[in-house]
Amino acid sequence: MKASDLFINALENEGVEYIFGIPGEENLDFLDSLKNSSIKLVLTRHEQGAGFMAATYGRLTGKPGVCLSTLGPGATNFTTPAAYAQLGAMPMMMITGQKPIKQSKQGRFQIVDIVELMRPITKYSRQIVDGNRIPAMVREAFRVAMEERPGAVHLEFPEDIAAEEIGKERVFEVVENRKPVADNITITSAAQMIEESKMPLLLIGAAANRERTSLALSDFIHKTDIPFFTTQMGKGVVDERHSNFMGTAALSANDFIHAAIDSADLIINVGHDIIEKPPFFMQANGTKVIHVNFFPAEIDDVYFPQLVIEGDIADTIQKLSKAVNDLSNWDLSYFDRVKINVEDHLSKYSKDKRFPILPQRLVQIVRESLPDDGIVTLDNGVYKIWFARNYECYQPNTLLLDNALATMGAGLPSAILAKILYPDRKVISVNGDGGFMMNSQELETAVRLRQNLVVIILNDSAYGMIKWKQEGMGFANFGLDYQNPDFIQYAESFGAFGHRPKSDEEFKTTLDKCLDDDGVHVIDLAVDYSLNHSILNVLLKEKTKIL
Repeated sequence: MKASDLFINALENEGVEYIFGIPGEENLDFLDSLKNSSIKLVLTRHEQGAGFMAATYGRLTGKPGVCLSTLGPGATNFTTPAAYAQLGAMPMMMITGQKPIKQSKQGRFQIVDIVELMRPITKYSRQIVDGNRIPAMVREAFRVAMEERPGAVHLEFPEDIAAEEIGKERVFEVVENRKPVADNITITSAAQMIEESKMPLLLIGAAANRERTSLALSDFIHKTDIPFFTTQMGKGVVDERHSNFMGTAALSANDFIHAAIDSADLIINVGHDIIEKPPFFMQANGTKVIHVNFFPAEIDDVYFPQLVIEGDIADTIQKLSKAVNDLSNWDLSYFDRVKINVEDHLSKYSKDKRFPILPQRLVQIVRESLPDDGIVTLDNGVYKIWFARNYECYQPNTLLLDNALATMGAGLPSAILAKILYPDRKVISVNGDGGFMMNSQELETAVRLRQNLVVIILNDSAYGMIKWKQEGMGFANFGLDYQNPDFIQYAESFGAFGHRPKSDEEFKTTLDKCLDDDGVHVIDLAVDYSLNHSILNVLLKEKTKIL
């Protein structure tokens, strides 16, 4: 048996369904072994797209997504997806090729120390130097990738090791690690803090996005009637139509939801850690925080919780539901007023039909056009804030955004992966024109896979997020405008369908039709960000009116 055959067997043993990537000369033995496997190869047009697909697979399934590249430039193109998965807690395995290590083939041509390059941005990075070690290394890499906090792992597979004949054929049994649970003394202390508080709030973050945790949180909210809010990456864990949902902290301070956050005397933080941009800043002698997560709190100037509950989150919440009984000290009436003001503010422009379209109106139309289980994937840009604040999620993992690395270029690959996993669900990829062009070549991948996918490009011919920051900080408008291609012709050149609506009503009609039709549809949508500054930069003055 060749070592490359054993590698494929080890991946099959882990339940791998897909490998995303671009093989090179150094992967040809691996590719030859893959052709007879149950694992499907999804050929992409750039390694970065493959990495984002693998990371999103990990995010949606909880199992490592696998991506493949050759050595040198192919491998270095994985660095951004590696950081994306590592910071976003998405399990992912990268397999990269390398020249023969037992003898020189072409000197130092294309050789970069990828193992060391990956080490700071992964949980595990190793070179395979003995084919007999493959089963153990694959099993360990998968274990580490899924272990809390999940993240990226990397194995380098040199060309001569892949081709060598080996004696072992053994693979290791996949053993599920049981997560530790919180001790009863800590649960009792937390219950006491909750019962003694007067205005508690529940915060839901990304690590709570697990089925058991979602159910446990719903039960906890039902029993206690506690108001809750989310981080950007915690959206949808609990149905946001719930009467106790206060909103999403899309900004770190001075949003309307911060009227509630600043007035709370206790925040029960379930599943948020400081790698995601903070939804609030802790102050000395300010609001107390209980940290509930699979891992301990990482102390920072803006985050230093008074109580840490480490262990399985669902188990912790179930125990708290039983332990918290006396709520007579609570007075939540102020939060009711905040909720009314938040909802009034968020709905202000949702029916404004001016064109180019306002982002608030865009969010409203997308929400109305999608069923409960429809999926929206976002690239990174100022529109992400509007979706985080204004888009109601009815189910987990139906708004896929990144608020950890916050990279551009991930929106379209994420949508392609979502459609691979859920071919019968409606999927919309929303991108700024800048982010779209960073991985727009993956349109060909979507077309080749015969996907039914809608891609919206918000066209303002500029890096809009930075322009908003530039304006807000008092700088002159400079250095952020560019020219775009004709996106209709561009889409059609890939075999997709291009659309350019000229009004609010035409956009809504076009979107509904594209969602119902087969094929990849690209909508070039003119967007108006002119109100960003007046709305997002002056919230502090408006927020005080609620007090």
